[in-house]
Amino acid sequence: MSHAANVRPASDPATIDAAARILRDGGLVAFPTETVYGLGADATNAQAVARIFEAKGRPSFNPLIVHLADVAEAESLVHLDARAREVAARFWPGPLTLVLPRRADCPVSLLASAGLDTLALRVPGHPVAHALLQAAGRPIAAPSANASGRISPTTARHVATSLGSRVDMIVDGGACPVGIESTVIDLSAEPPILLRPGGLPREELEAILGPLAEKGDAAGPAGSPGRLASHYAPGCPLRLNATRAEPDEGLLAFGPDVPAGAAVTCNLSPSGDLREAAARLFACLHELDRPELTAIAAMPIPEEGLGAAINDRLRRAAAPRDA
Repeated sequence: MSHAANVRPASDPATIDAAARILRDGGLVAFPTETVYGLGADATNAQAVARIFEAKGRPSFNPLIVHLADVAEAESLVHLDARAREVAARFWPGPLTLVLPRRADCPVSLLASAGLDTLALRVPGHPVAHALLQAAGRPIAAPSANASGRISPTTARHVATSLGSRVDMIVDGGACPVGIESTVIDLSAEPPILLRPGGLPREELEAILGPLAEKGDAAGPAGSPGRLASHYAPGCPLRLNATRAEPDEGLLAFGPDVPAGAAVTCNLSPSGDLREAAARLFACLHELDRPELTAIAAMPIPEEGLGAAINDRLRRAAAPRDA
């Protein structure tokens, strides 16, 4: 099946400007990096980020890598310690993703970081990616541009075959020179943790950082695309499929018919729109996670489309803490 209508050559000077405009307007753009093609959306726009999960059919809200134009942009989003600055100076731009603590005023959507207090960042080295990031003027969340579970795409044709018209534009910049995903390390931990091997050899990192722990070695959460088990869970117990809420509970509502009686209510989408609900999920969980509440009562969410991912996330958050 051909989807050539939404494929534009990177060599056309108008392509980058048009793609940047789509991103600023909340659309999806697939673009080449040196590793694989990324499925990009404005990382500060929660509904645009929700479209990524929707287009990929991603089964749960895992942290996404946020792509940046330069290290200075990273400084505005996360806390960089001396180790991070040294590694970034040596390997950015390049096939390396760093997981670092979010700043309190970080504008990146909580959905992009799966509600975690860390952010996975990369400055890509591909000239087309760099031009697009500069033109867009904002951080771009971009997992691989393929349907979830499929082979990662290294050409525009791969993207068109896998995602087709679910992408507003595919920027064709030729084949990706590295061809495998970025190496991901968690620098919010001590010692640093290798979360995913990739396009940058481990040995080059260890020459600067010393021995890297494996992702199963360190205690505590480490959130990244390479480690799916670590997700934000509220301090309050979460009760699923609730049809009513007690006066000392918070209500995570969905749709127009909301029962009264909760101490505080956060409606994921009064109109019952699953994309809006996905965009608001982590923000609502944060809002309802209050020490004075005994629990969060979550109304049922349809198990369809993005609803499956929302329910996956809620089931994880409701699981016993020692599970």
